[in-house]
Amino acid sequence: MTWPRTDRGRLFLVGAVGAAVTVFTATVPLLRDWFDLRVYYGAVNTWVHHDGRVYDYQVPGTSYGFTYPPFAALAMVPMALIGLRTAIVASVLLNLAALAVVLRVLAGSGWRRYGWYGWSLAVCGLALFEPLRDTFSFGQVNLLLLSLVLVDGVLPAAGRDRWAGVGIGLAAAIKLTPALFIGLLLLGRRWRAAAVATAVALAATCLAALVDPAASRFYWTEALWETGRVGRLDYVSNQSVQGVLARLGEPGRGVWATAVLLVLCVWAWRARRAVRAGNWTAAFALTGLAACLVSPITWVHHLVWLLPSFAVLVRSGHPRVAGALYAVLCTSVVWLWFDDASGVGGFLGSNAYTWITLVLLLGLPTGQPRTVRPFLTRSTSASAPAPSPAAPAMTPVAAQSVSSSGAEGAAAATGGAGFGRSPSSEPTASTLPEAANPQSSSSRASSYTVSPPSA
Repeated sequence: MTWPRTDRGRLFLVGAVGAAVTVFTATVPLLRDWFDLRVYYGAVNTWVHHDGRVYDYQVPGTSYGFTYPPFAALAMVPMALIGLRTAIVASVLLNLAALAVVLRVLAGSGWRRYGWYGWSLAVCGLALFEPLRDTFSFGQVNLLLLSLVLVDGVLPAAGRDRWAGVGIGLAAAIKLTPALFIGLLLLGRRWRAAAVATAVALAATCLAALVDPAASRFYWTEALWETGRVGRLDYVSNQSVQGVLARLGEPGRGVWATAVLLVLCVWAWRARRAVRAGNWTAAFALTGLAACLVSPITWVHHLVWLLPSFAVLVRSGHPRVAGALYAVLCTSVVWLWFDDASGVGGFLGSNAYTWITLVLLLGLPTGQPRTVRPFLTRSTSASAPAPSPAAPAMTPVAAQSVSSSGAEGAAAATGGAGFGRSPSSEPTASTLPEAANPQSSSSRASSYTVSPPSA
């Protein structure tokens, strides 16, 4: 394919791609009507204004309620001061800001080289990514958590070690699965950051317990262990190891626990290799992959945690592999088996996103990334002046050697993308019928994760 070389041609291409993406997102994907945000909004308002119990609230006409830890509800209290429409607008703006942060971190220090043209095409591509589409449409929080974790990863390289761990700790207090990143800090011997993350998570949890002791007691002793509160394990949107087993009809917890242990062993081995190579970007990406696999429920929109993996593939010189896997995640292909996931075709197709996550966990490059010239930038031949025939430019060999080794050393020190130093209408299924079991296990119910609440 020949890419346009003039600004007019590039503007025309961006406009055409943007129009095609708009048509696609308006007609093909299922729109979730901010279902998860409605869960958050209703639960917090009932809690604050009507003296209700946050875990007893259910969206009218459904059995879905709040399933995040109590601190998440505390963090969402500002929603009780605004209307639902304002909350929806705020959710979209916060997710856009979080996406900008994620892209800035993953692009690294050379983000400006892509220019308006490269970033415009990137935004169009991101609009097709099903987990990202659903995150915005559900009003989900995982993109915000991803931005907290990634920013935490670049703090050491930015000379702000004392804050390292705060973002991971807050993310773990809002939702449990990011707690695996504390394990990554321990693997990388970043003891202080791990201690800070643990302290922040515990402090936030204790604060929520002081505000509402009954809610905290109910969550940690009952709600946390009732996976049925979140949704059906065999629902096609659940792209975790547990989801695969549930669609096979495997009810035993022993098989799932064994599979989770194997995944964690692979993660620890590969993440440790990435840390030793100084590639913290890959280490963070691998941790996000493992968290998605071991969580009992990983709805499709939770797979925004795969975004760092694609950045690692591109930086490692595998853009075609990244493009192929990314394209599959844009197709909503798993929904073809919404009604029936039986047979070989159902086993392979309904779990397609899980297979991609596993492939990335097993094969993601963990060494230092290559220096890859972005294909969307203007070629040097078009912008650099030709050398004068009378005085050709020459660079001493020694200078070239020093410059090259210096650049490689700088890349190793920052881990590629600047990470650390080396040494649904339903939360996932708004179309599902009401669950047989109520979301609250007590008679207090009057009328979360991952979620429907979704979490």
